[in-house]
Amino acid sequence: MKSEFITAITALAAEKNLPRDVVLEAVEVALASAYKKDNLAQSNVVVKISPDDGSVHVYTQKDVVEEVEDDKVQMTVDEARPYKPDARIGDTLLFDATPANAGRIAAQTAKQVVLQRLREAEREVVYEEYSGKESDIVSGLVQRLEGRNVIIDLGRTEGVLPPAEQVRAEHYRAGQRLKVLLVEVSKATKGPQILVSRTHKDLLRRLFELEVPEIFKGIVEIKSIAREAGYRSKVAVWSRQEGVDPVGACVGMRGIRIQNVVNELNGERIDVVQWDPEPSRFVANALSPAQVVSVFTHEEENTAEVVVPDRQLSLAIGKEGQNARLAAKLTGWRIDIKSQSAYEEELAAKGITPEQAAASLREEQLRRSREAAAAAAEQARVAAASRPLTPEEEVALQYAETDAETAVGEVAPEPAAAAATTAAPPTPEPAAPGVKPAIRFAEELVRPPLEDLRPGVKKKASSGGTPGRRRDEEERERAAAAKRAKGGGGSKRILPDMDEEDEDGQDEYSDPI
Repeated sequence: MKSEFITAITALAAEKNLPRDVVLEAVEVALASAYKKDNLAQSNVVVKISPDDGSVHVYTQKDVVEEVEDDKVQMTVDEARPYKPDARIGDTLLFDATPANAGRIAAQTAKQVVLQRLREAEREVVYEEYSGKESDIVSGLVQRLEGRNVIIDLGRTEGVLPPAEQVRAEHYRAGQRLKVLLVEVSKATKGPQILVSRTHKDLLRRLFELEVPEIFKGIVEIKSIAREAGYRSKVAVWSRQEGVDPVGACVGMRGIRIQNVVNELNGERIDVVQWDPEPSRFVANALSPAQVVSVFTHEEENTAEVVVPDRQLSLAIGKEGQNARLAAKLTGWRIDIKSQSAYEEELAAKGITPEQAAASLREEQLRRSREAAAAAAEQARVAAASRPLTPEEEVALQYAETDAETAVGEVAPEPAAAAATTAAPPTPEPAAPGVKPAIRFAEELVRPPLEDLRPGVKKKASSGGTPGRRRDEEERERAAAAKRAKGGGGSKRILPDMDEEDEDGQDEYSDPI
């Protein structure tokens, strides 16, 4: 049966949210300090508490040495043999020294030591809990403002939001709930010091992981983030699984996913663009929503020269250069933006037409893409011998094989190419002078002639037109035949002479208007 002492220790452990073993150890150390205050000041005191019945046992500890210097903590081998027959130098013996009771000073000392050890254990547990959450998102309440610092209640401890990690456009008030990024956890004299942030770009990454399951599962990967906290951010995403649209997955149906992220960041604008291994295409995507005419990359200088339409120049640069600045951070390239008219003037000064420049650009981009694909495929072939390939390496191998097959297919003999050439349609003969060209109706261009659809004529409808259209034509023919069978009824018309073909085709337009 558990004693009241063990019940109190269990309740204390539950109150402090600490393991019971930690509390028992703290009480043992406190009791050892208390007993040393009374009669065992010069001895090594060890206290053991039974976790079953709560009984307390006090022991003095002595080490077995070859030559004794202090008889209160040391003893020789001969002195230890009566208590332990196989005692050797280096062993430790425990002797029971449980006193009848402890004095008032010893009790106060035990209380102070217990409280101190519990505080230290609690701080250690909190440190261990939050040190594993660095670079992770946590939720808390704004507790108070201390100067320019914002103190946030995280549950078991408090976090500090310094001015450098605050968004300028945000105003914090007591009781406000915030999601913050845990930046750093350090030990201090008053407990663990936790630094949180609202401006870090990883906060945006964690918010997307919460809102987009494809990112959390690794199907869609966030390649890079450029952020100006409180104003605008750009996120480059890429899909690891074929058939998954990375941008659409982040935006969500009717924009509900990205709208939740924007609301958490208090209206910060977020541009989600598709990442591309080709730098020129990636730079063009990063300048979204501006349209790009062409991109010239200079790898030696790490510079990208971008040409945009004249009406898109201000949109590509952005307010105070924000769009271009974020695109440069996102891609890692220095971006030089030019209008199309200025670019054409430069080409004219060099004597180059825009068509020639575009053709050379396409050839250069194709060459670089093939070189990059060949290098990635070669690395994948080397890695395949020692480990399973990643999805990216498998795609690189497939692309290299497809590119090789395409290159072989492009080289074809001239006779085969000549045989594959389709004959040009015959040129219509010019009309004789003084003869008006025949008028063609739209129905003749869309559907077959009526003689192909009317039964009883040499050419019968075999496959032309839809079933519904053929049914309509048959109904018209039956109605016209019924009118002709009545004879004498209705209005009469005098028609000019026409050949047999015209007589066959007149029934559609024979009714009076």
